Amino acid sequence: MDLRTRTSLFCGALALAIAGSFLLRGRRRRADLFFAAFAADIGLWYIAQWLYHFMQADVWVRFTAILAVLLPQLAVNLFEAIVPRLERRSTLVRVAGVLLVPMLVLVLSPQHRHGLVRGAVMLYVFGLFAAGLYSLAVRGERSQSRATQRRVRFLVFTGASAALFSLADFLWFIGAPLPPVGAVLAIVFLFMLSESMIRERLVDLYDILGQLVVSTALAFCLAGIFYVFVVLVGGFSTMYLNAILASIVILVLFEPLRDKVEQYIHRAFFLERVDLERAVLNARRQLVHVLQVSEMVQVVMTELEASRRATGAALYLRDPIGQDFELGLSFGPPAPPRIDGSVARPLLDRLEKGPLVIEELADDILEHRKLRNTTALEADERVLAAAEVLAAFKDSVVTPIRGENKGVIGLLLVVDDRVRDAFSPDDVALLDALCVQIAVVVENSKQYRRLQERDRLAALGQMAAGLAHEVKNPLGAIKGAAQLLGDPEDGTELEPNAREFIGIILEEVDRLDRVVGSVLDYARPSKGNPGVIDANAVVTRTLQVLRTEGDAASMDVDLADDVPAVRADAEQLRQVLINLVLNAQDSGASRIWVSTALRDRLGLSDAKWVEISVKDNGPGISPEVLSNLFVPFFTTKDRGTGLGLAISQRMVEEMGGRIEVNSQPGQGANFTVVLPAQLPARAGRKELPSISSASGPEPKPA
Repeated sequence: MDLRTRTSLFCGALALAIAGSFLLRGRRRRADLFFAAFAADIGLWYIAQWLYHFMQADVWVRFTAILAVLLPQLAVNLFEAIVPRLERRSTLVRVAGVLLVPMLVLVLSPQHRHGLVRGAVMLYVFGLFAAGLYSLAVRGERSQSRATQRRVRFLVFTGASAALFSLADFLWFIGAPLPPVGAVLAIVFLFMLSESMIRERLVDLYDILGQLVVSTALAFCLAGIFYVFVVLVGGFSTMYLNAILASIVILVLFEPLRDKVEQYIHRAFFLERVDLERAVLNARRQLVHVLQVSEMVQVVMTELEASRRATGAALYLRDPIGQDFELGLSFGPPAPPRIDGSVARPLLDRLEKGPLVIEELADDILEHRKLRNTTALEADERVLAAAEVLAAFKDSVVTPIRGENKGVIGLLLVVDDRVRDAFSPDDVALLDALCVQIAVVVENSKQYRRLQERDRLAALGQMAAGLAHEVKNPLGAIKGAAQLLGDPEDGTELEPNAREFIGIILEEVDRLDRVVGSVLDYARPSKGNPGVIDANAVVTRTLQVLRTEGDAASMDVDLADDVPAVRADAEQLRQVLINLVLNAQDSGASRIWVSTALRDRLGLSDAKWVEISVKDNGPGISPEVLSNLFVPFFTTKDRGTGLGLAISQRMVEEMGGRIEVNSQPGQGANFTVVLPAQLPARAGRKELPSISSASGPEPKPA
């Protein structure tokens, strides 16, 4: 049995095995059945060749010819089933059906061995096969789905390669004496075609094809090296030595040759993915050295835009304690400046499971409707409705940015509106890896700010300690001397100018003492004595104290009855409220409103929050001043220290809350202290000791 006979048997068995594997699969799609028939036809064709070489019977020649005529019929129908047309049947299928009968008549005629008949059969087979591949390619390029386009390109490439190698082997049918290498390669590509029908992830196909091409190329290269050394260079007497030399050369060349071939294959098959992978890799390399969030956002957007894989992208970061997401930077279509966390809650809940391709939700909804899966259908419809808040990015890939506690602290939106299915699962995995790096930068930036704050406070503490020693003691001496000068022992009256100057000295000494005290308070803030307290009682007692001191502005009080208790230091909270009210009076406001309320879900959790609002009708705050409001030593007052709001913010943050500011020039200002509610203590709040009980009865709100 010669080499061609053994090869035909081997290839036929493999093709029939591939066909059988499809028939044994659970699903029975039209394309699967046509492929199984196509593979079985090829397998029987090679088996018929083996039988002819083995038995030399004319019946197997006719059988081989009949199988060759049926092959393009199955191929054309297979290609039509892979990407179906809108119309019922294509022109190419009808033409193939018309040609089937005359071609069968030719191969069954007594002149079936004539060269013209065999040439006509060969032209018919490969002509229809090429026409089917071309039609498939055209339909694929017209598809609005990038995934379909990529899959069709892969199928066309695989089919064309299989046809090319089959053509080389088919030349045997017309009498050309060629080695059976084409048969082996044809079966290899038939296997790739079967894999493309099975696998949903296109990148898996690329991996298989890449490895297959690498292995095939290396096998031919190494076989060539071995052939040169063993057959051409040396004879039988030196075969052992030449085989050793060939093995050494193979071992030396194998690694670099494999790496080079894999590099070219990777570039050829993964061109689009390489662009995105390169952009993500560049961004991650740069983010390793980034500590500022603003710089991080710029790096990510620049690299994604440079990759040309997306027509738009947007990066959102969550408000540190709020439920909304603020836009950092974007390119492409206009992105909403803010995403309301309460509106987008179903979407955010889904993102807890991982990245989401919103385009796929519509397909999932249709599938749920067919299966009548009501629960999944309603859940997906809520997510799709919530995605409307993303505006132009409602069909994007949404990748969550998770913090240390695995909560969503940001969103990366990437969209390509040129085609559908623009991003494969592997592209989404790349974006997810980028979001992991983004989260690291966000967390590092927070830690860096904490370190900066610690170092700044350490330096400020040293300065404050020096001030306490070098300034406060001399101030005490100056104040004492000034008081002695203002009260002579002989009882004489001072001149008016002298008394005025002494009063100025005492006033300025007191002011300087307060400045030094503020610096000490800011540098070494007290943790206080936190406990579960009644926020309404603290507000009532604070306003009672302020009214006894007299004020130029009238105050209106609105205390909500359903406000739960909070965990805070009562004295520190009172100090914060006094500071806010006095600032409102100093701004020139004629009326101040103080209120309390319960706020639901300030963050993405279900926690409750208590807000204490101090609103005035003063001149308001300009945007320039608003951005520096809590910066230490920044003040708009002639005799202010710029530490009051900074200290207040520090105190509230120590209580687990924050201070919100809302103001427009000419429209007054609204400062809101937001503190976490103590829900377990809510029911027993009336039993808590009232903070104002030791100070007499509560005054009625004005």
